[in-house]
Amino acid sequence: MSYSAEPVVRLTGLARTFPGATPVAALRGIDLEVGRGDYVAVVGPSGSGKSTLLNILGLLDSPTSGTYLLDGIDVGALSAGERAALRGHRIGFVFQDFQLIGARTALENVALGGVYTGASLSARTADAAALLASVGLDHRLHSLPSMMSGGERQRVAIARALMGVPSLLLCDEPTGNLDSHMAEQILDLFDAVHREGTTLLVITHDPHTAARARRTLMMRDGTLSAPEGSPVG
Repeated sequence: MSYSAEPVVRLTGLARTFPGATPVAALRGIDLEVGRGDYVAVVGPSGSGKSTLLNILGLLDSPTSGTYLLDGIDVGALSAGERAALRGHRIGFVFQDFQLIGARTALENVALGGVYTGASLSARTADAAALLASVGLDHRLHSLPSMMSGGERQRVAIARALMGVPSLLLCDEPTGNLDSHMAEQILDLFDAVHREGTTLLVITHDPHTAARARRTLMMRDGTLSAPEGSPVG
């Protein structure tokens, strides 16, 4: 699959307002560029707009105004089906609660992450096994999530997110349900994934997690800023 020379993410004047008796402006005119191979952490208090931003970046929600280009593609111009296909091909998700299918083995969970690649089941299974080996879980291929530790389940989730070589890996509080030892292992894995060229954007409230990123942005009251006046994009 070929990609343009554009930044992976380009947001221009992005805003999201939730309607109601008193409309809530969750995002206010955000401009952001995330280049290929970047590693960005977005931090901020609860209610600052981090989750809304993640949902828009992950094509799970749409902005009220502004534009979002993913790999140079204006996602606002796409149909729901085209957005779903783009999400499946170019975005990987890692969540705090893992979101694995309990009745499926680690191998099956990861292979399901490649459905949108168009590869055969046998090819996806081979790729899934290789990815699980790359995150140190070659001995857990046929284990159910209930048989694994939290750190192992998060490794499965990362392997699943990397199926198909996504343009963007979105991580939502990826160490939030892990003890400090397990969290450090996951952050080491993110470092390794980043060194291999994956573009990461991590949403977190944890300063230690944010410190592992190449740059950190602060979300507050629906706006995005960089420390000490550094550029956001």
